[in-house]
Amino acid sequence: MISETNETSRPVRVAAPNPMLSGMRCIKCQRSWPIGDYFGGCPVCAAAGAPASVAPVFERFPELKIAGDIANWLAYPGHPRLGEGNTPLLELTETAAKNDIKWLGVKNEGANPTGSHKDRMSAAVVRRGLDIGARALAVASSGNAGASLAAFAAHAGLKCVVVTTEAMERGWRKAIELHGAEVIVAPNSAARWELVSVHAKSGEWYPASNFTIPAVGSNLFAVDGYRAIALELYLSLGAEQPSDIIVPVSRGDLLWGLAKGYADLVSAGLVTDIPRIHAAEPFPRISRVMAGKDYVGQFHGRSPLLSLGGTTVTYQAIKALLCSRGTVVGPSADQTIAAQLELARAGLFVESSSAIALAGLWILRDQSVIAEDASVVLILTSHGYKEG
Repeated sequence: MISETNETSRPVRVAAPNPMLSGMRCIKCQRSWPIGDYFGGCPVCAAAGAPASVAPVFERFPELKIAGDIANWLAYPGHPRLGEGNTPLLELTETAAKNDIKWLGVKNEGANPTGSHKDRMSAAVVRRGLDIGARALAVASSGNAGASLAAFAAHAGLKCVVVTTEAMERGWRKAIELHGAEVIVAPNSAARWELVSVHAKSGEWYPASNFTIPAVGSNLFAVDGYRAIALELYLSLGAEQPSDIIVPVSRGDLLWGLAKGYADLVSAGLVTDIPRIHAAEPFPRISRVMAGKDYVGQFHGRSPLLSLGGTTVTYQAIKALLCSRGTVVGPSADQTIAAQLELARAGLFVESSSAIALAGLWILRDQSVIAEDASVVLILTSHGYKEG
């Protein structure tokens, strides 16, 4: 809806939540909460020192027969939009044969408007921001999320602040500034979160990304937007859903969004089970937790894959792996670069942080976690033209 104000002739866009949205529920303790923003996750779990995110709860799910029905499954359907979603699912026959599996597909999220899966997040955050009258949107980002939120905020007529570090590539910064967003350079990654925290708690900024330690994950409405990928896979593949999905992972926003999307499809009676959803991480974090470490803590490591950096693990990542019976693997940088080359030779130039999904497939095949008769989908999160 577009309305006019008395102060200016510029139209003001308004968004509204899904009428089927009935509340929120902690993904860990299952406590119910009113509809709202829970940046620190479930208040009870946070008070106990073991934070977990909350997820939207719907009274029911409508029919899902065509792509246009997907919006009605999200917490914030409707507009504004920039053409995000409904990304191509491409079959890679030769790559499947090379890896000795029955079927291999790639969900090419680089086809989104700003070239990454983050556009799904940004669309949802912008709609939520419009609904609650946010003064400015904010994100701590090394690139993809910042460029995406800046674009969607500009389209919606909202202010945007991107907090980054000196490591941000010049191309990212140019895009963000051209969209009219403010760029603030913090001395390090931790300082980014501290700055967003101060302004978010004061109400000056509405945050899209995580800023808490221990980490919870990104804005719950942002993560809800990732559920649409599962719904699109359902519509594309019908009765032949994948046996396995491999996802590049940092704090697990996309991982959990996919798992929750499939869990909702199960609840609606549209599929019988959740595919096994596997995490590919650049250095041991989630794998250490799955081996027995407490997820509340710091997990230091180094990787050239800046999009998958960070030293924290979220409960949502653990929950996604447990409910989907998934596995976590840690391809090396050399394996990831080799996977990037293999995808490029198949016609797909993707960011190295996306190629880690194929490198993960190699490991999972070697470990016989993924069998010969498997049908596998790789989530390729971003195109490669962004890397310097």
